[in-house]
Parts: sequence; C-alpha cells; structure tokens
Amino acid sequence: MYCRNCGEQMNENQAICLKCGVKTGVGERYCPNCGSKTDPNAAVCMSCGVAIKKTGESDLNGKDKMTIALVCFFLGGLGIHNFMMGETKKGIVKIVCSFLCGLGGILALIDFIRILTDKYVYDPEKLI
Repeated sequence: MYCRNCGEQMNENQAICLKCGVKTGVGERYCPNCGSKTDPNAAVCMSCGVAIKKTGESDLNGKDKMTIALVCFFLGGLGIHNFMMGETKKGIVKIVCSFLCGLGGILALIDFIRILTDKYVYDPEKLI
C-alpha cells in the first residue's frame, strides 16, 4: 500500500503516512496499489490498472453527501433525494408508498442511515 499524497510505501495497519503525516487514503496524486503518479481526475491507475476511489467519495451519483442526507431527512418520504440523484423509479415508488400506506418515511429513514454510514448504493434501475 502506498500513500495517496506522497507515494511513500506504507504498512496496511498505518493510520497516517510517516513521511507526510496525511491520513491513510487521503490524497489523489499517487496510486494506492503501485505508488505511481496518477491524474487527480483518473478513475483507474494507468500503470497497474487498479480502480482508484476518490477520498470521501460516496456512491451518490456525484452529489454532496451532506446535502443528500439533509434532503433525505426532511423530504425523504416523498423521494426527493432519489429524484436529485437521478433515481426516478425509486422516487416514484416512495411517493406512492407515502400516499397509499405511509411507508415512504420508513424507507427514507433507511436511506438516511445508509447515506450517513456510506452504505447507500446508487442504482437508478433498482426500485427500493
């Protein structure tokens, strides 16, 4: 494993890089797998072919985690956060569930917890 900030080789158990003092996984200049320089916007390391996940990136279709979490908390029963992320089918299902049986709020609470714990999986084709 290599530091994403300075490219220094690290142990798997290290919490910070001993060379630059940056938290493990933070940075975007070096590949964590092979340590070679990478483009900050790259999704894949061109040297070793490993997918590079951006620091703090959650699977929310590129939307800000805190914004989506707040919208989900206050308007989640109507599926507004799903519409914001492009999950139209999920949003429609939540609206229908809210008006027919009141389950939209429960589904929104589940989404809210998943968003905050980074367990939310963006899938525009999935209904729930």
